[in-house]
Amino acid sequence: MKVQIAKTLVTQILKLSEDIFQTIKRGVPTEWLMSDMTVAQLRVLLLLHTDGQSRMSSIAANLDIAVSTATGIIDNLVKKELVTRSADIGARRVVICALSPQGQEIINRIWAQGQFQMEPLLRGLSIEQTWKGERSCRVSAG
Repeated sequence: MKVQIAKTLVTQILKLSEDIFQTIKRGVPTEWLMSDMTVAQLRVLLLLHTDGQSRMSSIAANLDIAVSTATGIIDNLVKKELVTRSADIGARRVVICALSPQGQEIINRIWAQGQFQMEPLLRGLSIEQTWKGERSCRVSAG
């Protein structure tokens, strides 16, 4: 019985997340679609945002790509002034990468846009749904 209830709830959650995605998709700013940033570059920016400054080898390992591939992605982000790269003073061959202020600004804008799009969706919920959503977020946040 509990297994069936859990399966039903998972199905409902996935359906609701698809509905949310479809609603948000309609509100994607056109400048994002016109951006010359690749998904790989965005992944690196998000990784540097969450992990802070990182070694090139750590970036490659976290994204499950070769160091040479990570280096190429970082090279392009440095050219766009979204990432800074420096050598570790203690180990010349170690390359440390970090978000530049411009890179952090892009991450901040993405987050703000997500918040902007979620607010009307959340305001459309009943008070009971809102309480459930808030509890779910607390559980997910740890």
